[in-house]
Amino acid sequence: MKATFISAFAVAAVLGGAAQAQDKITFEYWYGLSGYLGDVVQKTCDRFNAAQDTYEIHCVGQEGYANAVQNTIAAFRAGQHPTIVQSFDAGTPDLMMSGQFYPVYEMMADYDIDIDWTDYFPGISNYYATSKGDMVAMPFNSSTAVMYYNIDDLAAAGWNRPPETWEEFEQILNDLDAVQPDHCHYGYSPSSWVDLEQFSMAHGIPVATRNNGYDGTDAEYVFNTTLHAKHMENQLRWYKEGLAEIKTTQGGLNTRDAFAQNICSFYFGSIAGHAGVHATAVEGLNWDVAMLPVYEGTERKNTVVGGAALWVLAGKSEDEYRGAAEYLKFLATPDSALFWSTNTGYIPVTLSGYQKMMDEGFYDKAPYKGREVAIESLTYTPVTPLTRGLRLGGFMQTRKEWTAEMEAAFAGQKPMQEALDVAAERSNKVLRNFERTYKGKTFP
Repeated sequence: MKATFISAFAVAAVLGGAAQAQDKITFEYWYGLSGYLGDVVQKTCDRFNAAQDTYEIHCVGQEGYANAVQNTIAAFRAGQHPTIVQSFDAGTPDLMMSGQFYPVYEMMADYDIDIDWTDYFPGISNYYATSKGDMVAMPFNSSTAVMYYNIDDLAAAGWNRPPETWEEFEQILNDLDAVQPDHCHYGYSPSSWVDLEQFSMAHGIPVATRNNGYDGTDAEYVFNTTLHAKHMENQLRWYKEGLAEIKTTQGGLNTRDAFAQNICSFYFGSIAGHAGVHATAVEGLNWDVAMLPVYEGTERKNTVVGGAALWVLAGKSEDEYRGAAEYLKFLATPDSALFWSTNTGYIPVTLSGYQKMMDEGFYDKAPYKGREVAIESLTYTPVTPLTRGLRLGGFMQTRKEWTAEMEAAFAGQKPMQEALDVAAERSNKVLRNFERTYKGKTFP
């Protein structure tokens, strides 16, 4: 009888637990990060679920930002879309114009959750805000581009500091070539995000007219006529002179891994790669990061945010929206900022999160020392109409057009200026299609 009682009690406990789980309000979140970073996203979901017993978030990886957006569009048509989707920076204009989202500033107000929107770094928040400054998506995994450099290699070439200008960068490449002719000085792979977008922001030059599209969908690309064209000519020349080497995963190691393995002295990439370099660096690698160089005579401006934001989608229930609001509130805390930055390499998106990390000495020593450079770069100047980001529809396609043409130029198939002209022409066709699709509409 005692055994029967214990067995019955155990069954009742299991059933009671199941009933309790069923009573929770569930909602879905689709994210684009994969691999280790995707695992950390899952941990943020687990932390939220463990922190309260009213809501349960189901987080589903989509193996890439583009997949997350495309799968969400397909699910929308079937009425099976998630409550939250993680979309990268390039998808912002398209999501904004779709209208199929619940602006986070409205949602938080509707559910009486107080968020200090001024707490977000302007260089981050402006990318995801309306023309009035209202946040439509919640910044999450944010980054900017930095220069990674080998301290010992620079010292061997007679330099005790990283280059501040591109002219100095070229001089260092030549100095490195004089003392280490068989070494890879600069690991390079064409990157629209680094070479075009971040470069243009740091120099305060336009990627497109109409203040990079913020002032209207009738914008046109002009990157083939700006300082960007000279910069890409220089990149190609350095490659032809043997001062730079193309490094891609297709040919072996990518630029980050080539740097971490002490094969190349320089590479340019996201600050989010900082943790990856630490994790894969060969023993004894002496390295650091610095802000992107600028050309002489340029007044340096702030760089712009990369990464992704969290969008709350239309067509969900009030309970699901309440759960989404609570999850975003949970992510907005300084403790969540510390957890996320510690485990990923991404930077905090709020001033309070950054201050908490400073107060705890987060940036004082490895493996985190150096990541503050990204904050310095993002906040170097107040944002201007040309450094707040891009509002250019179909920008995912533009990145592909630019990359394809740069690869053609580096392969010797056409001159660099011709490649830039073709990239701009094809990208403008993308803009005209976007303009026709949303004729008569303006960005919020």
